[in-house]
Amino acid sequence: MDKIAVLVPCYNEELTVKNVIEDFKATLPEAVIYVYDNNSTDKTAEIAKAAGAVVVHEYQQGKGAVIRSMFRDIDAECYIMVDGDDTYPAADAARIAQFVRDGQADMAIGDRLSSTYFTENKRPFHNFGNRVVRGLINFIFQSDVNDIMTGCRAFSYKFVKGFPVLSKGFEIETEMTIHALDKAMLLKESPIAYRDRPAGSESKLNTFRDGFRVIKTIVALFKNYKPLLFFGIAGAALMLLSIGVFIPVLIDYLKTGLVAKFPTLIVAGSVAVMGLLSLVCGIILDTVKKYARQFYEMNLTQIMQNKPNA
Repeated sequence: MDKIAVLVPCYNEELTVKNVIEDFKATLPEAVIYVYDNNSTDKTAEIAKAAGAVVVHEYQQGKGAVIRSMFRDIDAECYIMVDGDDTYPAADAARIAQFVRDGQADMAIGDRLSSTYFTENKRPFHNFGNRVVRGLINFIFQSDVNDIMTGCRAFSYKFVKGFPVLSKGFEIETEMTIHALDKAMLLKESPIAYRDRPAGSESKLNTFRDGFRVIKTIVALFKNYKPLLFFGIAGAALMLLSIGVFIPVLIDYLKTGLVAKFPTLIVAGSVAVMGLLSLVCGIILDTVKKYARQFYEMNLTQIMQNKPNA
């Protein structure tokens, strides 16, 4: 087991990966640096290997696939994950990791948004998207996390081996944050410096495509992690709609003693039944989730008992 493992997922980062490796070597000489090359078409792998990193090839495309392999393959007391684009200083990443090394956090987050991100980042829709995602997560999960999608994080062995990677792309950061919140993991956050990509280095993010994926992931995780609230809101909306449709029928009946709009009455009744079914689904799934949480905790205990020695 490594004391510290630096995880660098890479796709076409030949301009910056050497700087990232050298920065971490100078800052954390005791760390083992792993570069997972995700089908790069440039010289990322060759440059990383020459710079002294352990290079592993991940042939399934997507950041989620890379992180899944990293978490499965590597055993360490503390993990630092940074992007290969040289946007995060190693000194700040090491400071974030200290929370994990001291036992104060299972996941420590490098908060770009409270630092230089909005001035350094030149893509206004990315700035807007970060604010939207942060607002949604904090509202749904009653949390106060500043930077949901940062690429600079540190993890404990417990978090890494107990985290089920489901996402395929850049939405993986959102999934990590929600997992930590839902499973009551120790979570720490501290501002870090952010510098924009150097000239010639292009972001792999597509603002609208990846933004849509992140929103879709939030909705799916909301349903999975808080089914009673999710289906309860849907059920309440359907019941309100049913009442709104039913009121004119009721008013006519009170005036005339007759039901003149049977189709409307049928629609109101059908929508009400759908609302009740939604609520019942939420109750059932909430019970299932509680049993799944019990299983997760027992499995996590077994993972920690089987933890290899450093």
